[in-house]
Amino acid sequence: EVQLVESGGGLVQPGGSLRLSCVASGFIFSSYHMSWVRQAPGKGLEWVSSVLSGGTTTFVDSVKGRFTISRDNAKNTLYLQMNSLKPDDTAVYYCQIKGSKPVGQGTQVTVST
Repeated sequence: EVQLVESGGGLVQPGGSLRLSCVASGFIFSSYHMSWVRQAPGKGLEWVSSVLSGGTTTFVDSVKGRFTISRDNAKNTLYLQMNSLKPDDTAVYYCQIKGSKPVGQGTQVTVST
């Protein structure tokens, strides 16, 4: 059974930083492309970033230059480093196998004064 457990969210002021983590189990993590998606209040899921099994990364335009995605295959863990956070980044963040749907509970990120 695929399990993905997100953590690291919280309340942060605009301009602040957070590092999200996602621990994976139930599949061969290193073989899969992985993504972060988010859901803002009252909105649908939005793709944020992906990292392929080979390490290539992609980002939605709104986070380019501010967010970094990485993976540690030895720890079966996906990361999202978020810098220069804005109120529009407020959402529940989920990790997922690229092309599938989120299966975890997500982690809440709130950017506010």
